[in-house]
Amino acid sequence: MQKLNQSYIKSVVKMALEEDLRPRGDITTNLIKSKNEMIKARIIAKQDGVIAGLEFCKAAFKLIGKETVFIKKISDGKKIKKNKMIAEIRAKIKTILIAERTALNFLNHASGIATLTDQFVKKTSKKTKICCTRKTTPNLRALEKYAVKKGGGYNHRFNLSDEILIKDNHIAVNKNIKNIVQRSIKNRNGKKITVEVDNINQLKKIIGLKFNRVLFDNMNIKNLRKAVKISKKYYETEASGGINLKNVKKISSTGVNRISIGQITHSAPSVDCKLNFIS
Repeated sequence: MQKLNQSYIKSVVKMALEEDLRPRGDITTNLIKSKNEMIKARIIAKQDGVIAGLEFCKAAFKLIGKETVFIKKISDGKKIKKNKMIAEIRAKIKTILIAERTALNFLNHASGIATLTDQFVKKTSKKTKICCTRKTTPNLRALEKYAVKKGGGYNHRFNLSDEILIKDNHIAVNKNIKNIVQRSIKNRNGKKITVEVDNINQLKKIIGLKFNRVLFDNMNIKNLRKAVKISKKYYETEASGGINLKNVKKISSTGVNRISIGQITHSAPSVDCKLNFIS
């Protein structure tokens, strides 16, 4: 997901702006006599990071004021240093004041995800892919998965219809892991199949069946190494559960192909940016 649909960007940003403006608009900005005058402003990074979400930031200003000229000084996916300029804006005073917080919220959030993803990628083997999950903010999944890509990561399935992913609760209600895997193989309709296991015994029950990927959930390093060794000639391998910046390198050293991390979307700290008017 390297590109985002412009209609999606506009609809998401419009919804965020409406949240800020209902029911009576910006009652503070309306008090400023010079609000219709044109002015310039700059968006500045307050810390180092990886930039993402510039189109959402731009859309916030453009939706408020069609007169807006938004000039990017850096592209999504590029690293920024503290105090460096991200974008320059020329618009009416009221446009900038009304849209500022919404625009920066999108930019800060997406850049935070890209930055944290980049930190995980740097700590892992080049043979290991860092992947996000479906642990995303409602209605912002496309933005967040896009930001992961801009940080050097990869996307797991986008939604429930992308692939068959047999997880612990599917197995719990079905009671027989081999049975549900075999049923999935018969009804796959061209979709990939991933099976989650949390111990070696579960793995042994399904080894050799014709699916695509095995996901090792919350395994310790010893068992993970053993599971990868058993599985690698049959399946793509993936690890998940309890993964952080301190242990990801060790997990990557087991030879697992993919590491999926919910944290990079649901808990990434924002990259702080500010907007300054140019006098």
